[in-house]
Amino acid sequence: MPAHPVRGSMVVRRRHAAVVAAVMSCSTVLTAQGPVEADGASIPSVPAPQLEWRPCVPGSPFDCATARVPLDHAAPGGRSVDLAVVRRKATGPGKRVGTLFFNPGGPGGPGTVQMPQNYAFFPREVRERFDIVSWDPRGIGNSTAVNCFTSPREAADWNASQAVGFPLGEKEQKAFVAAYADLVRRCEKKDPELLRHVSTADTARDLDLLRRSVGEPQLNYYGISYGTILGATYANLFPGKVRAMTLDSNIGPRAWTNDASDDARLTTFLRVGSDRSAAATLDRFLDLCGSTTTARCAFSAGTPKATRDKFDRLTERLRKEPVDTWTYARTVADAVNSLYLVSGWSDLAGRLQELWRGRAPEPAAFPPAPPVPDPDPYLGEEQAAAVLCGDSPDPRDPGVYPLLEEASAARAGDAGRFWTWATAGCTGWPASPDRYTGPWDERTANPVLVVGTTYDPSTAYPNSRAMAEELADARLLTNEGYGHTALLNPSTCVQDHESRYFVDGVLPPAGTTCRQDTPPFTAPKPSGGVAAGGGALAVGLS
Repeated sequence: MPAHPVRGSMVVRRRHAAVVAAVMSCSTVLTAQGPVEADGASIPSVPAPQLEWRPCVPGSPFDCATARVPLDHAAPGGRSVDLAVVRRKATGPGKRVGTLFFNPGGPGGPGTVQMPQNYAFFPREVRERFDIVSWDPRGIGNSTAVNCFTSPREAADWNASQAVGFPLGEKEQKAFVAAYADLVRRCEKKDPELLRHVSTADTARDLDLLRRSVGEPQLNYYGISYGTILGATYANLFPGKVRAMTLDSNIGPRAWTNDASDDARLTTFLRVGSDRSAAATLDRFLDLCGSTTTARCAFSAGTPKATRDKFDRLTERLRKEPVDTWTYARTVADAVNSLYLVSGWSDLAGRLQELWRGRAPEPAAFPPAPPVPDPDPYLGEEQAAAVLCGDSPDPRDPGVYPLLEEASAARAGDAGRFWTWATAGCTGWPASPDRYTGPWDERTANPVLVVGTTYDPSTAYPNSRAMAEELADARLLTNEGYGHTALLNPSTCVQDHESRYFVDGVLPPAGTTCRQDTPPFTAPKPSGGVAAGGGALAVGLS
């Protein structure tokens, strides 16, 4: 189903955790940064958790384990929380290099579900030479999770009380704000101690404990979307522990932290430029659709201009008269979310064409459940919100959001309305006492590889340039293409550079540009290995 605004996501949140996770959610008011010195110098040392690996389910190629870590890393003798962990062993041939940790984004992405779902997207040589490990971060999914409701029915009733997509008009906006004020009250009542300790810095310290648990002297890490901020935080807390780190589809650290200021005039996503980037990607979707036949893009009106006009007429019509449950806001949210994966663009065109004909389309299909014990954990909005709202400042006054919406709509059209409201639920959220705000330029033991896609509907490409510039030692690899993350919108060129980097530590030359394997609305191309220190990847989901 489409992501709700606050659920809503650097990457689409779906049932069975979907292909990647939702992303960001809310704000923070904070003055003290907390104990976040380089290499965790001010954090007491604790023993690494023991991981007892077992097949996730009988016959599964994935192994599962549970790690117990301190709730408060500054007070390790107190309460602990459990982290659900998953592993796929290196498949060979070739000498095993080590363990690669993967974060699928969010915040709110359950790695125990999404890594197995997306395992086949990793470059072939990476799968052969590394054990790939992921986990549900604290507060999320199958780990000790934030859950502010007493029953599934109560959670479902709360979800049903809001407009789908984003609120339209004063009545819906007031109901939206009231619903999230209610959510905050529920969360503070249910487990306030957990809410105070689900920051990105907390998770970065968990990641270092997991690194020690698998016996790695330094970290190998692949983070996408929100996972790039997690990676950058780790790199600056533990700079001496970085062996290889790829950050794909980045959030600029200064945009994330509002330049370390709590006085946020813009929302997180407007600072990141998600509205403009989504509008540009949607415009390209309509141009490319209009440049091909209806056999390849069902929504085509024969020319790019005619197809853009057709979309405008459709959204205007839906404002006045929804098609069944498909309102204007739901349709815009579905369109923006569906731009994440180029493989789904044709299906999006089909849904838009059905709406054009006045028929309710079938929602996007869910990916198959992976062979793990709980492929459909509870992923309530409060999980993503607890991280985002505590880490990334957003305006605290709900009254400014309608004004921000109109300003964003003026520069980004329909997508601006969607992204403006994506963090409005953060207005009353409690701040994290351990929000990391920098510095971002600690010298890491080894350089970082930053990957950015030019038409990304969520993390605008300039964020990847910013990440490469703000880290002390990083190299930017540009992927000319569409969609959110090069991992899930494959480029053999990107995969080969990533493989060479992870295996041999060799960065692509400065200024390197790659292209996507399969452009939108074209027949899929065969995907084969290319020997360059790394292999290409099978493009199907495992």
